[in-house]
Amino acid sequence: MTQMSRLEVRKDNLGESRLVTGTAPALKEGEILVRVERFALTANNVTYGVVGEKIGYWKFFPAEEGWGVIPVWGFAEIVESQTEGLGPGDRLYGYFPMGTHLVMTPVKVSAERLIDGAPHRAELPPVYNSYSRAGVATPLDDARALLFPLYATSFCLYDFLIDNDWFGAAQAVLVSASSKTAIGLAIALHDDERGPAPVALTSPRNLQFVKDLGLYDAAFTYEEISAIDNSKPTVVVDFSGNGETLSDLHRHLGDNMRFCSNVGVTHYEKNAMGPHFIHERSQMFFAPGHIKKRAGEWGPGAFEQKAFGFWKDAAEKRSGWLKIEHAKGMNDCEDVFHELRKGGTAPDRGLIVEPWTS
Repeated sequence: MTQMSRLEVRKDNLGESRLVTGTAPALKEGEILVRVERFALTANNVTYGVVGEKIGYWKFFPAEEGWGVIPVWGFAEIVESQTEGLGPGDRLYGYFPMGTHLVMTPVKVSAERLIDGAPHRAELPPVYNSYSRAGVATPLDDARALLFPLYATSFCLYDFLIDNDWFGAAQAVLVSASSKTAIGLAIALHDDERGPAPVALTSPRNLQFVKDLGLYDAAFTYEEISAIDNSKPTVVVDFSGNGETLSDLHRHLGDNMRFCSNVGVTHYEKNAMGPHFIHERSQMFFAPGHIKKRAGEWGPGAFEQKAFGFWKDAAEKRSGWLKIEHAKGMNDCEDVFHELRKGGTAPDRGLIVEPWTS
């Protein structure tokens, strides 16, 4: 009998967690059991937990009332199959629970991908239900688990700004500029001379790291908001969710704050917006919504192909700053999740968890 384990957190208090173990159920016809090989942990996963109720992230991997399983991106191997065309040893890349195993119901199986057709996932965003057939392991797998989901969002934001003619901005202030998704967007803006100049806003401890990336035209700490040039039309892309910082930034920019895209919630304990936050020119950014829009405009698979090309190019050329570390087993997973949740992870660290141990 296959033993399974996963990390659950309290939906109303991410600081409270537990490891839940059990036995994998007998597979029904059309199901597969996968063993999670590795997954990435980033600030993005904290965001999943913070907005889990609002956006629906708790629905992917249901738990007991009051508890939730935070989704992660990574690789898994099929260990049992009752689905034709899929067998033990086949590898998948996609959305998994923070745990060791998952029972899936594959539909629309092709040589390139499949969809998890589990009934409880039917109404959830398609991008999260789609799994790539990964083939054999490669040296880029760790970087793919870490960066592809984040850089896909970076590419979405870049494409969103283009689609809106940059909101007329001459500069783009990226708040929490050391985050990996912000770095992905900074790469895109830096390499596109048509776009607004990327400007970093970050913490004092990460300021030198951000400057050393060589992607931002200027970099400031949160205490230096008043030094940002407010004479230029500006678009703000916020990866922090820090309401106090955004309020101060909006007040400083005034009428030149043309648009604010709210992406992440890394400072989730301070996400109540302050009195000067300009609500009418701000909007929460939901990457799956943008992907769905582009799928309708560009046709099936076109967005994924462009995003994959962007990630691969950025990872191969611009990831010398990334130091990948591995945690092994679910006990270590619990420890590094809470370290990440408390903001104790340096921006140049990439955390990969190998949850299954023999």
